[in-house]
Amino acid sequence: MPISKQGQAVGLGWPWQGGRIVTAAILSALHVLALGVGLGSAFMRGRYLRALRGGPDPQALHRLFTADTLWGVAAALWLLTGLARAFGRVEKAPEFYLRNGFFWIKMTLFGSVVALEMWPMATFIGWRRARREGRPLPGFDGLRTLVVINDLETALVVVIPFAAAAMARGLWLF
Repeated sequence: MPISKQGQAVGLGWPWQGGRIVTAAILSALHVLALGVGLGSAFMRGRYLRALRGGPDPQALHRLFTADTLWGVAAALWLLTGLARAFGRVEKAPEFYLRNGFFWIKMTLFGSVVALEMWPMATFIGWRRARREGRPLPGFDGLRTLVVINDLETALVVVIPFAAAAMARGLWLF
């Protein structure tokens, strides 16, 4: 692309347009990176939950908490970058998203993950607090349910990119 004497790309419109393209690329990359971090951490969290079936192993517990923290960071990154992409007008107008059936499927899937996460999040907060205070871990009898919830969340995270890909290509606009 040709560059003007002022150092701006020619043909991109007014000067901020080039910044918008960079912003869009960064937000997109962070959104996709959050998928990798989130999927990996959810998978590992499931492995460490299964490792705790034999009892509260300190090493497995530490790794579980690390994976859970990364899972939370990924969720926050998805939410923040998703809101910026959908409503920040850096790529498409908000109307594109709001009139797209696959956007609503994607939001329903993400909302389902968030809803499923409420009990594990509260449980892990309790476990962290108990460990910090030197008390026995409460609620360890619900380990099987935590594994099932984690597996459901992982499966939903795998499905979300398919809805996102269809959405980004403008399928099912109404």
